[in-house]
Amino acid sequence: MPNYDKRPSEIALDFDPAQTANDGNVVFIGKIRSPWKTRAECPKNIAQARLKNQIATLEVDPPWRPGLDGVERYSHLILLYWMQEARRDLIVLTPRHRPEPAGVFSLRAPARPNPIAISTVRLIEVNQDTGKLIIDAIDCLDGTPLLDIKPWYESVDTP
Repeated sequence: MPNYDKRPSEIALDFDPAQTANDGNVVFIGKIRSPWKTRAECPKNIAQARLKNQIATLEVDPPWRPGLDGVERYSHLILLYWMQEARRDLIVLTPRHRPEPAGVFSLRAPARPNPIAISTVRLIEVNQDTGKLIIDAIDCLDGTPLLDIKPWYESVDTP
């Protein structure tokens, strides 16, 4: 687990969730290629990423490429990805944009017991043969493991 400083009002667990949990046999299906090489330059969320006007690429590994069949029909996709550099032991965080601490489950911060991030992205291009999908933006570091791709349905995903 990365050793990041914690802010005074934050609360960390006294154990590393990665060392105590059953992993559920999760597999990574590929990687996300983004322009962001460091945490300092990486946008904090997908809205900020879109303002930077930088496309990204999903690289789906060969065994999973048949699963891309039909994905080109969708204008938007929901991505789930693993924020591998995030802390996993913080349960109460103090975000820079809030004056008071908040529980991790009331935030979209990457620091959480299971550092799974979610973003809805616009699909620009698909090449099923190479497993590459071009998307409009992303808010993660280059090489971030990709967990899943789901089609975005306006009828289901808009509250």
